[in-house]
Parts: sequence; structure tokens; C-alpha cells
Amino acid sequence: MGHTHHKAQAPSQVGCGIVTCSDSRTKEDDISGQLIMQLLKSQGHTVERYEVVKDEPSQIRHAIDKNIDCSAIQAIVLNGGTGISKRDSTYETVSAMLDKRLDGFGEIFRFLSYQDIGSSAIMSRATAGVSGGTVIFALPGSKKAVYLAMEKLILPELGHIVGELAR
Repeated sequence: MGHTHHKAQAPSQVGCGIVTCSDSRTKEDDISGQLIMQLLKSQGHTVERYEVVKDEPSQIRHAIDKNIDCSAIQAIVLNGGTGISKRDSTYETVSAMLDKRLDGFGEIFRFLSYQDIGSSAIMSRATAGVSGGTVIFALPGSKKAVYLAMEKLILPELGHIVGELAR
């Protein structure tokens, strides 16, 4: 059975969790988290959990664990903390939790970013993978980066990925 068959069998609705990792944002001014929510819902997906946590490994890990433990959630989208500043710890936290990596996500995201913003795309540590049977995407916190990742990579493949994980 080919790729087309698998995609045709994919769920059209995925339960999602959103985690914004930021020392400065709140739910009220979290433009990127709200954009993720809007884009997911516009494609028929549900947002079961949404929270803003400090860019602290223990808080990020706890938020991810809460989402994985929720049976209604099959995908988690994090934003923020994927750069290279001292406070950016999302990449390390997520990477340490992954059972399987989706290396192509980060590679293609950086390629698309490079076409958009040039060589500074090398500083993005966007990543994705699977933990506890749940797919996790970690995106930069900028609205432009979130839109790019959601529109070009996550939304077109989300149901397919979740379908594959259920096999």
C-alpha cells in the first residue's frame, strides 16, 4: 500500500496540545500560540490544552508530560525557546524526551526559512519527533516561523503522522 493510501486513511481531526515556552509572554499577548490554535482549528483539529510556561526545562517537561498523559491529545505543538541564547532550553528538553526523531522536519523547516530569511536560519533548532506515542513539534516563537511551519509542514502531514503512529 502506497503513501496515498496511508494518507487517505489518516484521521481528519487530531487532538492537540499547545505549549508556548517564554519568560515574557502571557496567554493574552501570545500571538504565536494563538496563531497555532487558529490554524489547527481552521483545519478541523481540536485544541485540548493550551498553556504558557517559562523557558525552564522542568516546566517544559511537565507541560509535555501533561499533554502526553491526556488521551485526547495525539500531537503537541510547542513554540519558543528553540534559538541559541542562554535561556533557550526547549530544544534540549524536547530532544531528551523523544523516542523517535523526525529529522526531516527540522531540516526542511530550516531550508524553507533559509529561502525566506537567509543564513540566519542556521540558528533555528526547530525539531520534531515522537514521545510516548504522541508527535511533538518544537517551533521558534516568531509569528512568521510559526506560520511557515504550520502551513508548509505540520498541517499538511498532521493526520498522516498521527495515523502512522496508530498503526
